[in-house]
Amino acid sequence: MAVLKQDKDSASEQKVEAQSEQAGKGRPTPKRKEAQAQKLRPLVPKDSKEQRKRAKARIRERENIEYEAMRTGDLQHMPKAERLPWRVYTRDYIDARFNIGEFFIPVALVILVASVILTAVYPNPVVTLILMTVLYVYLFAIVIDVVVMWRKLKKLLIAKYGEQSVAKGMRTGSYAWSRAIQLRRWRLPKPRYKKRGHWPK
Repeated sequence: MAVLKQDKDSASEQKVEAQSEQAGKGRPTPKRKEAQAQKLRPLVPKDSKEQRKRAKARIRERENIEYEAMRTGDLQHMPKAERLPWRVYTRDYIDARFNIGEFFIPVALVILVASVILTAVYPNPVVTLILMTVLYVYLFAIVIDVVVMWRKLKKLLIAKYGEQSVAKGMRTGSYAWSRAIQLRRWRLPKPRYKKRGHWPK
């Protein structure tokens, strides 16, 4: 009987404590959605803006270093893609040969200016037709030159570095022809040799 009485007393005490705690809160128990909302914490830290600035600054600094390396020919600090051995070989091969397409921009500008001037001074459609024909013949010559260049270069790359060097994902072909139609002094990365004729081994 004494044990039962003690159990009843402890149960009543716990009930009183629970009521006092609820009364002490002074507000009803929050709903589940409210409780979950209070537990949510932002995944991004408060100083994310400062971190983004630092990250951008680091990326900008790395890009500046890589650009300077490409401008000066420093192979060790170029982007990883430019340090691939078949990329280096492709650049040296293109820089060593005479590419018809590298003069496309100056030639096209000269023909365009000449067409405008001659049309204003001597408005004859035959003159314009001749100039446009010259431009298209030059473009056709560029295409033939690039195709011949790539066929030779592709064989050399496969023999030296395997099929991986000319796979579609590597974009070696587009890399080669885009460099071939640029003026030599404007190319990036900068040619390793000032003059043509230094063929890669």
